[in-house]
Amino acid sequence: MADKSMEGLNSFTAREENVVDASKKVRIGFIGTGGIANSHMKAYLGRPDVEIVAGCDIVPGKAAKFFASYELEGVKTDYRDHEEMLADKSLNLDAVSICTYNRQHANCAIAAMRAGLHVLLEKPFTVTLDEAIEVMKVEKETGRILSIGFQPRFDPNMQMIKKICESGELGRIYYIQTGGGRRRGIPAKSHKDTFIRDDTAGIGALGDIGCYSIDMIMNAIGHPKPLTATGMISDRFGKDPNYSGYNPAYAEEFAEKFGVDDFAGGFIRLEGDIILDFRISWAMNMDSPGDTIILGTEGGLRIPATECWNGTVGGEMTIYKELEGVPTELKVPIISGKCDRVGLKVGSFVEAVKNGGPAPVPTSQIIYNQAIIDGLARSAAIGREVEIEIPEI
Repeated sequence: MADKSMEGLNSFTAREENVVDASKKVRIGFIGTGGIANSHMKAYLGRPDVEIVAGCDIVPGKAAKFFASYELEGVKTDYRDHEEMLADKSLNLDAVSICTYNRQHANCAIAAMRAGLHVLLEKPFTVTLDEAIEVMKVEKETGRILSIGFQPRFDPNMQMIKKICESGELGRIYYIQTGGGRRRGIPAKSHKDTFIRDDTAGIGALGDIGCYSIDMIMNAIGHPKPLTATGMISDRFGKDPNYSGYNPAYAEEFAEKFGVDDFAGGFIRLEGDIILDFRISWAMNMDSPGDTIILGTEGGLRIPATECWNGTVGGEMTIYKELEGVPTELKVPIISGKCDRVGLKVGSFVEAVKNGGPAPVPTSQIIYNQAIIDGLARSAAIGREVEIEIPEI
């Protein structure tokens, strides 16, 4: 396993050191300039084949302030909204990064693709499955590249999980327990409340960090179709003004505005007779909801949890097998070294735009992620198992 780990590291290092052809610059615009836009910006600025051209935000003056903080001159920001920016053909945009809150993901992605642009869309894909389907219809109609922002896929340790599952080392996988989260980590600070409001976020921990945990597993096991979901969600901490994670000066306001989940869990039946046991948290009276475990007929894999979801694994992984009738444990060492996950996410998108695709993280895979999130939320709302149906697009 150690040799395979080194192969994984070498492949990622090579990708990061590739020479970039800067003879043609990809012209990028930003839709939304909130916190996550900073990671996109830093990645773009590291590429000589990118030119930042324009940006917009629904908060007046926010986009101009954002670009000024990076000392970028000549970036156009005098737009009331994304529709006005997309209508400005003088920009000659090639693509946009969509860094808005969740409720705006679908309509911004649809508008950008219909304007002829390629799209790097931050996670989660959308709020509901129906929205995701509408986005994919426009993607198919326009032929634009649409990649979803799951940078953990570019982590070599995450790729090692996929290699282990694909190798057959575990046999037929039949049960997975996964999740993660924070003990006290509801993302609300001073005036920043878009993560916790229903009208802006739509979903809480389930979509914010739960989508990462789901993608880690689904990508590793080949994206089997989700069939049914039984879910529960909770908002007990978020709606409590005495929650210790809030700034006391804003606690009453945040508790009143809180309109999403701070904890979610459930069971999902996947094609291939696989059960996915899932739990995710922004706030709980526990240090961790547990390690990720993947059980197969020939072996099991334990993936240590992280203190707070950070796009990699929490320690060396362990494969449990029986060799010649003897229970055996095989350690899979951490792949260390340089890995700029966001840089690889953004860079792979830029390369796809330059070379005509395909999307690095395609919607054809992430639609299953969204279907699971949607199924768990629907099940929680009605208190029983629901079927998951994904139409042909």
